[in-house]
Amino acid sequence: MADNFRVIFVELAQDVDSKTVCVNLATKLKTSEEKVALFFKGKPLFAPNNKDKALKQAKLLASLGINCRLQAVSSAAQNSSVSIANSLRDERIFDALDYITSSLIRLEEKLEDLEQRLPEAQLKIPDESVDEWQSDDLMLEEDLVPPKKRSNILLYSLVTTAVILLIVLAVYLVFPNLFSF
Repeated sequence: MADNFRVIFVELAQDVDSKTVCVNLATKLKTSEEKVALFFKGKPLFAPNNKDKALKQAKLLASLGINCRLQAVSSAAQNSSVSIANSLRDERIFDALDYITSSLIRLEEKLEDLEQRLPEAQLKIPDESVDEWQSDDLMLEEDLVPPKKRSNILLYSLVTTAVILLIVLAVYLVFPNLFSF
């Protein structure tokens, strides 16, 4: 059994002018005359409602000289519109994830380019450790330890931050009600 009903236009009463009815209905419902004209052409004017509210809507239309009928709206039709909305949302999410993935690939390629250029740049810089004015030896008690190889902590932290932000974006797109800003 249908839970909701929709008011469907059938015809105008015999002694009623369509233009007058259109203007009166638009004024009464505080809507545009175009929507009322579309109602006369078969488009729904009201959203599906329970039977009592649909009967009140039909009474209002009958008082203006509009003959109409109630049409049962199955919950399957409502579920199909919800599933269409969900599929559109899923499509947007997949598009966003595709964009994120391609951005990560571009970032990775740029990082590889930077890593390849880094040794070349270090070789081209002249050695500043050998100065002519410093010819005498330093007297240190401890032997000098060569510096550790420079780590890419900053680079990895930037990539990690970008990945975390992208994950948060994906979670926000999948569960928009989770965040209330």
